[in-house]
Amino acid sequence: MAPEQQGGTELGRFLRARRTQTSPESVGLTTGPGVRRTPGLRREELATLAGVSIDYYARLERGRETRPSPEVVDSLARALHLGDDEHQHLRELAARAARYAPEPPPAPSRTVRPHIKQILETLRPNPAYVVSRSMDLLAWNPGGLALYAGIGDWPVKQRNLARYLFLHPAARDVLTDWDNQIRGCVARLRALAGTDPDAPDLTTLVGELLLKSRDFAGLWERYDVTGRKYATKTFHHPTVGDLTLGFQAMQLEGTPGQRLGVYFAEPGTPDHDAMLLLDLTAPRTPSEEAAPYRQ
Repeated sequence: MAPEQQGGTELGRFLRARRTQTSPESVGLTTGPGVRRTPGLRREELATLAGVSIDYYARLERGRETRPSPEVVDSLARALHLGDDEHQHLRELAARAARYAPEPPPAPSRTVRPHIKQILETLRPNPAYVVSRSMDLLAWNPGGLALYAGIGDWPVKQRNLARYLFLHPAARDVLTDWDNQIRGCVARLRALAGTDPDAPDLTTLVGELLLKSRDFAGLWERYDVTGRKYATKTFHHPTVGDLTLGFQAMQLEGTPGQRLGVYFAEPGTPDHDAMLLLDLTAPRTPSEEAAPYRQ
């Protein structure tokens, strides 16, 4: 299959997923008596709402039409009542379907620059880490690794937050809002896969999780690209007990999609005391030893 056809297929998958999860009532349609065999909207209903022909929309969904205009893309987004993130994702899929990419991009570098590792150390006792675009743990300070109890038992190259959420036996107990965490995780991976589906770092991870986790496979099929965002996360930690921490993630400039994640708590609170205890008791690993902490 040609690259532009692959892009059209991904665009069609996203449209189909959103259509089948949109009820007629939510977009102002009145359904007649009888049982509807089609979940969500029918193709002809969405086409009418978006102001395009049924044949044209069917070609879009089947991946045979790869050059929808910006006006059509925006009309479909309005008809489906897409949120801002979903609307932007639809635009990116349409743009990718229209361009020719002769070769898949190489996997991004896993190298973390020394000054970023030093930043991780200066953030102590706040747990902090650096992840790749596909959620591989690339660098961390003591609390940043220990907060996800048990992940340090895995080999370094196996440490991935998505893999931890779905495959580590401790994850459901450690993360009190595990259901929300996994939805947000899959949504982020789905958004990346939609615009860069051949990326080797992503396809390997997704293939493994589809094979090993029914929860992941079910959420992957839904094709959500927006996750629920929380300002705080609560951990039921086997060493320091329960702690609720604020969280902030930020893109690192000049890197291939690497992100810095930092947890924090108000000084003087039990959560801050637990965070400090976690930092003091967490074992050091080779990642931290490369940039020693100085008092």
